[in-house]
Amino acid sequence: MIWLPVLAICRLFDPDPAHYYTGKLFRKLGKSISNINPNWKLNISGRTDLNDRQPYVMVCNHLSTADIPLISNLPWEMKWVAKKELFDTPVVGWMMKLAGDICVDRRAKNRKEITFKQARYYLDNNCSVMFFPEGTRSRTGKLNAFTRGAFELAIREQKPILPMVIDGTQNTLPKKSWKFGVAKHIKLKVLDPISTEGLEQSDIRSLTEQARGQILDQLAEWRQADPEEVDKLA
Repeated sequence: MIWLPVLAICRLFDPDPAHYYTGKLFRKLGKSISNINPNWKLNISGRTDLNDRQPYVMVCNHLSTADIPLISNLPWEMKWVAKKELFDTPVVGWMMKLAGDICVDRRAKNRKEITFKQARYYLDNNCSVMFFPEGTRSRTGKLNAFTRGAFELAIREQKPILPMVIDGTQNTLPKKSWKFGVAKHIKLKVLDPISTEGLEQSDIRSLTEQARGQILDQLAEWRQADPEEVDKLA
């Protein structure tokens, strides 16, 4: 509740067309939530040296509601693509709107074009956008199929894909519960960017499979398992 008016004031005076400073302040709330929880221990590795004002289409696997505050520990601003129901949540939803996150109404027939229009605006104003291409949290911990929207957007706008992998959050915030669970070994890794330069719409499938394959391989390595054991599609 304290964060809401602070965020509103920041938005009022934010000179950036992508509401960059407001969004970055909002991510600090997520970072604070994860830092004050003694049961969550996060290890971040990989390409954290990247400049977030050189925009990416970011993609990550999805295991828990806790993924969002934990990924907010990265030193970047990114606009999250999220379902409309989250924006309808009091306080949290209001702050998402102030931060400029992208609302997706799954019942709207033209939802893809509306989402792309908002995402394109941010990319054009040097701000990354963030997708969970599985579309929902994994119930089993295995990697689900990826929707192709993020990859189509990246090719249309000729922006690189930035794959990220998170693991260990399965029990941190179980589905339909706000009870914090224990997770002592949460890992988040930023993989190397994937260029989309010169790619066309016919390359969407192969780009999707490339990013998903890299995320799958990293999950398998962490879990010391065969990739087929981690792959929901196997």
